[in-house]
Amino acid sequence: MTPAARVQAAIELCAAICDGESAADATIEGYFRHRRYAGAKDRRAISDQVYAVLRRRAHIDWWIARANPDLAGSDRGRARVIADMVVSASPGTAKVETLFSGGQHCPAPLSGEERVLVSALAEKDAPDNDMPDWVAGEYPDWLEAELHTAWGARTAEEADALNRTAPLDLRVNTLKASRDQARRALAQDSIAADETPISPLGLRITGRRTRIGGTQAFRDGLVEVQDEGSQIIALLTDARAGMTVIDFCAGAGGKTLALAASLGSQRDSGSITACDVSARRIDRLRVRLRRAGSPNVRSRLLKPERDPWLISQAGRFDRVLVDVPCTGTGTWRRHPDAKWRLKPADVRQNISRQRRVLSAAWRLVKPGGRLIYATCSLLPAENERQVEWLLARHGELVPVPIGEVWAETLPGPCPATGPWLRLSPAATGTDGFFVAVLRRRA
Repeated sequence: MTPAARVQAAIELCAAICDGESAADATIEGYFRHRRYAGAKDRRAISDQVYAVLRRRAHIDWWIARANPDLAGSDRGRARVIADMVVSASPGTAKVETLFSGGQHCPAPLSGEERVLVSALAEKDAPDNDMPDWVAGEYPDWLEAELHTAWGARTAEEADALNRTAPLDLRVNTLKASRDQARRALAQDSIAADETPISPLGLRITGRRTRIGGTQAFRDGLVEVQDEGSQIIALLTDARAGMTVIDFCAGAGGKTLALAASLGSQRDSGSITACDVSARRIDRLRVRLRRAGSPNVRSRLLKPERDPWLISQAGRFDRVLVDVPCTGTGTWRRHPDAKWRLKPADVRQNISRQRRVLSAAWRLVKPGGRLIYATCSLLPAENERQVEWLLARHGELVPVPIGEVWAETLPGPCPATGPWLRLSPAATGTDGFFVAVLRRRA
């Protein structure tokens, strides 16, 4: 593909992502599925350009509004790509006109309004000191108060880190390999990896990007793709041989697989029940379990409301991991488009759903056992306030200080000083997560 054709593809993708409801990665995958002529380098270059626009969307829209308000009602995908090319000086202002030639597979020539935009942005002064905090931080303005509650004076630093590209982390499956063995296996496919700084089970891919699913190490079940923060949650669950454990909202099973490895390879070394309300996710989990060689996991499809099986299981589990559905704000560096689809009503719906889940899940904890509440959210409304809500209603539950749990399960100092744990790209180099550990009184 020519450089101009790549730009046209980026424009089409930006328009589809910004105007639609589908996630960027799914939209990009579907786009290229019907364009087999695009080579690997083309796909990478186009995807990079699209994600650059998504990561700078608030900046771009702010610049467009200041430079040429007449473009407010025009093709936003095209205007955003043009603005980003000029502001980022890639490929340079002079070349923009050449790329937008109107030739075959090329973007249409610049309109008069677009030329005004290019000229205004080329002459703009930097830095933009009058830019609002939410624009500088690249997050929706209606979330500003909630994020300041979470981060305080560190909001700008945290928001900046959340808008950077995330690394690719793997968890070593200790049922089949040590971390060193897994790293050597990846090296056979010319993939370099470093040890993650916190998780003793993690590897972080360095160098070129690659599809881990095509490696022998992945096919043999030696590694699974899992952010270091997610690995930490599984370790803090403290699943040990002989325990009965339930992953209440298992999803596709990343944490389930990590918990299974903690129990060991013997069939009598404990049991894990992985639950979810989605048959599709349960089916995907079963595939991953076979590849990982996890012998102590059984999956269960739950009814969305009032499943009678849950009543029969009350007080039977040593560990209950409740990684509840949430806004996913902690994963914005992987899904920068998701922040702009999020609405206040989504937060309210999640809070209600989380409370229903918690009301059912805490009863499964046996006396002396633990409930581990986790989210991949940054919002106190989904984190601390939910734990406080649960504790206020059920006196049987008491907090376990996170520093105490960390000392039992992880090496090195705990990064949190309070009762709960917050992970974030700026503070810990991971995705954003929240973890609280509660014990049911004996």
